[in-house]
Amino acid sequence: MTQAFNSTCLPGMLARAHKTLNQYQEEYLWPVLVVEFLVAVGVNGPVLYCFSTREQRPWHPAIIFSAQLAVSDLFYAFSLPPLVFYFYPPKHWSFGAAACLFERFLFNCNLYSSIFFITCISFNRYLGIVHPFFTHGHVRPKHAWAVSLAGWGLVAALAAPTFKFSHLVLPHNGTGAHCHVNQPEACTKCLGTAGDDHLPEYWVYSLVLAVLGCGVPFLLSLLAYSAIGHTILTNPNITRPEKLKVGVLVGGGVVLYAVSYIPYHILRVLNVQARWHWLEHCSSFSNESQAVAALDLGLYLGYQISRGLVPLAMCFHPLLYTAVASSLRCSRLCGGPKGGEIPLSHVSPTE
Repeated sequence: MTQAFNSTCLPGMLARAHKTLNQYQEEYLWPVLVVEFLVAVGVNGPVLYCFSTREQRPWHPAIIFSAQLAVSDLFYAFSLPPLVFYFYPPKHWSFGAAACLFERFLFNCNLYSSIFFITCISFNRYLGIVHPFFTHGHVRPKHAWAVSLAGWGLVAALAAPTFKFSHLVLPHNGTGAHCHVNQPEACTKCLGTAGDDHLPEYWVYSLVLAVLGCGVPFLLSLLAYSAIGHTILTNPNITRPEKLKVGVLVGGGVVLYAVSYIPYHILRVLNVQARWHWLEHCSSFSNESQAVAALDLGLYLGYQISRGLVPLAMCFHPLLYTAVASSLRCSRLCGGPKGGEIPLSHVSPTE
C-alpha cells in the first residue's frame, strides 16, 4: 500500500490537468481566504487582549483552553496571507522551498491544535456541568496547562510528516519565460500534498489525520455535549430559557465542527484517492481532452470549497469564548451589556 507509485502520464496531459484544476483556486479560493483572514484576526485579536487584561489570575482551566484556541486561530490566520499571494493568478510560489515547507506545516499544526482545544473546551464543560463537585475539588489550572503543552506536542507530531510530503515543483520549461497567467508552466508550485511517486503513502497519512486529527476529537466532543445536554434538560433548577440558550450553544458547537472540519477531511481523502485512480489510468488516455474529461471535477471543487470552510471556524470560535469568560460577557466586542450571555454559572460552580 505504501510502496512507491509510478505514473506513465505524458507531461502534456499532466500540464493540461493541472491547469484545469488550478483555475478553481485562482478564481475562487484566494478572495475567500482574504475575507476570512481579516475577520479571524479582527475577532480573535481583541478576544486574546480581553483574556490577558481582564481575566483574573490564575486563569480558570476554561480560560486557559480558550486562550490557547485564540492563539492557535491567530497563528492559523497568519498562515493564510502566503496562500493568498500564492493562489492569486498566476498561481506562483515566490518565497522559497523552506518557506513552503514551514507554511504547510504551520497551516496543519494550527488546524489540529484548534480541533484539540475545541475538544478540551468541550470536555472541560462536561466535567464542570456533569461532575461539578469533582471539578471544583480536583481540576486546577496546572492541569490545564499540562494538557495544553501535551496538546501542542501532539499536533506538532501529527503535522510533522508535512515536511516529508510538501515540496516545490519548479518550472519545467527551458526557455527562460516568466511566470504569467498564459504561461503557467513557467510558475513555481508549492504543494502541500505528496508527489505522484509517494501518493499511496500520502493517502494513508490523510486517512490517519482524518481519524486521529478529526474523527476521534469530534466523537469525544459529541459525547461530552450529549452528556451536557442530558444533564441540562433533566435539571429542574434550570429555567426553560436557560436550557434553550445552552442548547443553542451546544448545538452550534457541534454544527460548526461538522461543517468546518469533517467535510474537509473526508473530501481530502477522497480527492487523493481520485488523483491516485486518475494516475493509474493515465497511460490509457489517447489525448489531453480525454485526460481532462476523466478528472473528477465535482469532487475537486467540493474539496476546494471545504478548504474555504475550514478557516471559517476561526471566525466563529469567539462565540465559544463568551460562555466561559466573564470579561467577554461584559465586553462590547462580544455581545453587549453584562448579563446578556449564556448564564452557565447557573449550571455549575466552575463554568
